[in-house]
Amino acid sequence: MTEQTSCFDVRIGVNPLSWMNDDLPSLGGETSLETALIEGRQIGYEGFELGNKFPREPQALRDTLGAHGLALVSGWYSGQLAKRSVQQEIDAVGEHLELLRSNGATVMVYGEVADSIQGAAQELSRRPRFRSAREWDDYAQRLDTFAQFTLQQGVRVAYHHHMGAYVESPADVEQLMASTSDAVGLLFDTGHITFAGGDPLAVLERHIGRVCHVHCKDVRPAVLEMARNRGWSFLEAVLAGAFTVPGDGSVDFAGIIRTLARHGYRGWLVVEAEQDPAIAPSYQYAQCGYRTLRALVDTAGRRQTGQEAA
Repeated sequence: MTEQTSCFDVRIGVNPLSWMNDDLPSLGGETSLETALIEGRQIGYEGFELGNKFPREPQALRDTLGAHGLALVSGWYSGQLAKRSVQQEIDAVGEHLELLRSNGATVMVYGEVADSIQGAAQELSRRPRFRSAREWDDYAQRLDTFAQFTLQQGVRVAYHHHMGAYVESPADVEQLMASTSDAVGLLFDTGHITFAGGDPLAVLERHIGRVCHVHCKDVRPAVLEMARNRGWSFLEAVLAGAFTVPGDGSVDFAGIIRTLARHGYRGWLVVEAEQDPAIAPSYQYAQCGYRTLRALVDTAGRRQTGQEAA
């Protein structure tokens, strides 16, 4: 009998937000990095994205993750290409890019923070917007040039559409993808695109060819509705429980995983859910997210193997 293997080549990682929060350091502030790494590995995660408690020196980071048999998945970079020149951004990204590259990460989470209100006490409707085709084109050109630079270093830009930022809605994602080359990869975030009013499956199908990284974040629809109706800020929505882990909300992750598998996505699936660990215990929820994705990935792999055998 010939051994069959799946071509759905994905790894499941986690962001430390389940244990500690970068935007709201008081959430999980008492939890050590060691605790997060130990628990993440026990649950079954293969790697971590960076957070505010990780070492930022390449060898120290390698030693920290290596001690637990974990890989570096990627790390958030606060870009400001909406305001800075390409050269200014290249100068700013140097140390972070080297940290990722030297630790085996092949994608960099790019979040545009210029004028962003994601950390401000402002309602999300006041987020920044490009007001003309010229502004869009200028931004896209700078982003594309920057992305080509990082790609030459072996790390692809994974652009994170994000609540409270210039690129938030499905229309924004559409515009950005149409205005840039393949050097700019898309970080597809199931939770943010749902919060922004999109159908995650439809957006994924539309842009699957550019997706190079996936954040698996579930949502609680009732909280999203209150956030919209009451004009909450992004952080107010987070504190109220807008986001959760896969398997604890309304996102169709079975459909998401089937779509990724059908299109041959290769890369990381990252459980990332901003929650208060005092309300949503870190281990319990991180385990729920992992088990949900693991079961769906295994099912998708078996389905593909069966199709290949047929």
